[in-house]
Amino acid sequence: MNASGPARRTRLVAATALVLALAGSARAQTDYPLGPESERQPGVPEGTVTKHAWTSRIYPGTQRDYWVYVPAQYRAGTPAALMVFQDGGRFVAGDGRWRIPIVFDNMIQKGEMPVTIGLFVDPGVVPARSAQEEGRYDRSFEYDALGDRYARFLVEELLPEVGKTYTMTSDPSLRGLAGSSSGGICAFTAAWNRPDAFRRVLSFIGSYTGLRGGDAYATLVRKTEPRPIRVFLEDGSRDLDIYSGNWWLGNQTLASALEYAGYDVRFVPGDRGHDGIHGSAILPDALRWLWRDWTQPIVASKGKPGAERHYATEIVDPAATEWQKVATAEGAIVGLTVDAGGDVYFSDGHAIRRLEHATARTSIFRDGARTGAIRFGPDHRLYAVSRSAPNIVAYTERDQTVVARAVEAQDLVVGAQGDLWLSAPRERRIWHVDAHGVRHAASAEVDSSGPLALSPDQAFLATVSADGRWAWSYQVAPDGSLRHGQAFYRLEVADGTPAAQGPTSAAVDSEGFLYLATQAGVQAFDQPGRLSAILAGPPGGPVSKIVFGGPELDTLYASVADTLFRRPLRRRGVWPWRPVKPPVPRL
Repeated sequence: MNASGPARRTRLVAATALVLALAGSARAQTDYPLGPESERQPGVPEGTVTKHAWTSRIYPGTQRDYWVYVPAQYRAGTPAALMVFQDGGRFVAGDGRWRIPIVFDNMIQKGEMPVTIGLFVDPGVVPARSAQEEGRYDRSFEYDALGDRYARFLVEELLPEVGKTYTMTSDPSLRGLAGSSSGGICAFTAAWNRPDAFRRVLSFIGSYTGLRGGDAYATLVRKTEPRPIRVFLEDGSRDLDIYSGNWWLGNQTLASALEYAGYDVRFVPGDRGHDGIHGSAILPDALRWLWRDWTQPIVASKGKPGAERHYATEIVDPAATEWQKVATAEGAIVGLTVDAGGDVYFSDGHAIRRLEHATARTSIFRDGARTGAIRFGPDHRLYAVSRSAPNIVAYTERDQTVVARAVEAQDLVVGAQGDLWLSAPRERRIWHVDAHGVRHAASAEVDSSGPLALSPDQAFLATVSADGRWAWSYQVAPDGSLRHGQAFYRLEVADGTPAAQGPTSAAVDSEGFLYLATQAGVQAFDQPGRLSAILAGPPGGPVSKIVFGGPELDTLYASVADTLFRRPLRRRGVWPWRPVKPPVPRL
């Protein structure tokens, strides 16, 4: 049946109103004008811009253009500040919206930012072999990825190349990164991974969505011990809403996470779509905010005054975040453990050394001992994986005893009754050795990379999967065998991390938290298996071994290559010969 005349008119009016409302909404976008800082001003000296080309090693086969802006105030030999812009050609153009060289000229002249060299870098392209073929465009691969590869590209390739001609500061507080869209998340990622190289970030309409995992940042920021970076974010309410996520929501979520974690962050909202109209208009103000107080270093947040809300502060003390260097070995530290008095022992393949917790003095415990993993047992003997023969040995200060033969173990843990669990990745086994030296397979076909840890009550044993992405949890049976295994703990793994660079050491605290030494830092998991915090590792590289030390086991010791560090924690470890029942977890 056809609708009546009034009904048709009602529908027509409603449809017309909807069309007009949508049209009005579209017209409501603000036309943000450029300010005077984006125009040439009389009497302001102009910097120079030169164009160059680069073929990368870190991104094999890629070629790209880059431009170097040098302000008129630059003096050879005097280190200048640095800002790196991704999608460089878009930002350096003098006839576009951004006009960075003009803005820099005006702001440097007025003293609103330091004398700053600008590096404008385009994404790489693997050129096509012929006109009948297409090249490979690396923009998303370089910009949207979450690892440290792009930061390494800048630090190891481009900055040394530009440094041949111009003197740039090595102070990370005077080095910034900027970009728009995927270039915005790229700027954040490079600073996030390498705050030792860059500490200021400008991100316009940043792609903090699921293009390549960028939507994870909002959670990572909340879990990771705060890093020393300052972040400016901008986005518009009409930004993209597509298969990989919503840009407007992604930027707000990241801004909220940064604020929660106590970062120096500013988020400026607009009403534009995925364009540079708003960002280019507020660029001078963004630069003023980013470079304010530039003579002062940018440091990591210690939490909001009176409100330690960041979860990592339940584990670390914000007032004691620095790692103290306490010892150096003759080679890479491959074993780390603690005795009943809280002193720490470490092996380097040449000897086993003892470090007194109170004085940080080192002495030789067993010279010439070629060992890997080491652990003290309830009998006060030091159990070790021998590298001289495929055996497990037990040391005292005067003698040594073989307790298990013909086993190539990667790691070991000792139980309260003196029994051992040994990981043997090559054999895909975890072995159990009882107090009488009898060995049997605790679990067959275990896909383990090595690190082992007993829960504080010794009811469960954790081991890391060979791919380095999961830690499995097994219940320990009365006979020492393992059952009810599950991939229980999900690790955060940086892009491009091979399995061989997975977790290398494990420890537990009295609350039942599992700590794993990883490329990303020390990842801490609560009893239900959730990643709760990522603690910053010592300087100089990834953490290799960790252990709780000190008379109260409230100091975390960690090794990087041949160097041993420590820092106090708000948590305490557990001696294996004194198992404790952890509290009921928060579910």
